[in-house]
Amino acid sequence: MHQSKKTKKTEKVGFARFSYTAKGLACIFTALVLVTFGGFAQNLKIAKLKYNGGGDWYANKTALPNLIKFCNKELNTQLDEEDDVVEVGSPAIVNYAYLYMTGHGNVVFNSAEALNLRNYLIGGGFLHIDDNYGMDKFVRLELKKVFPELELVEIPFNHAVYNQKFKFVTGLPKIHEHDGKPAQGLGLFYQGRLVVFYSYECDLGNGWEDQRIHNDPEEKRQQALKMGANLISYSFTNN
Repeated sequence: MHQSKKTKKTEKVGFARFSYTAKGLACIFTALVLVTFGGFAQNLKIAKLKYNGGGDWYANKTALPNLIKFCNKELNTQLDEEDDVVEVGSPAIVNYAYLYMTGHGNVVFNSAEALNLRNYLIGGGFLHIDDNYGMDKFVRLELKKVFPELELVEIPFNHAVYNQKFKFVTGLPKIHEHDGKPAQGLGLFYQGRLVVFYSYECDLGNGWEDQRIHNDPEEKRQQALKMGANLISYSFTNN
């Protein structure tokens, strides 16, 4: 009987925490939409997600700054030119409408981090996972900690994420070749809303990097930046 009461108390605390988080996120994201696309404030930021496990979460160092510049020019956003870094378990993730996660290797979320990320996403947040070749088998397992009830599915080409300012009628562009597989835009949908976009077999972030790093043709870089701009636009206006 004592154990039962203790369990009930824990569940109530967890629910209260989630309710507060969701309510706070709703206010934050409403303000972000008005500020970002209304053109009357500055210094909004997007962030790279720092995780444990040994994977190189810090990869693609020039990617987000270049994407930000592209969005500020093409979408008339007013994003801060410097991206932030935020840890997956930090309460500060609610300050960002768009989180970018990349790497080549291992990813580990502990239970508190998984819950923090789940609350953020349920409350209106958006996570873009960009497999930099090598993280796929790890990140799929960790996503199950966040949403054990959901499965990654291929996002239909008529979805809003492919139909922002830039149209991608055949889905995610292929930036780099690795295993001869097509690029796939996979997603987790929570109550009908896309909360996680997973760019797989694509190397989207590599296409955002400085041209000298990968020597990609400008056409490929433009495809990558345009798709990235769609993700930014979607994260601010559809959540």
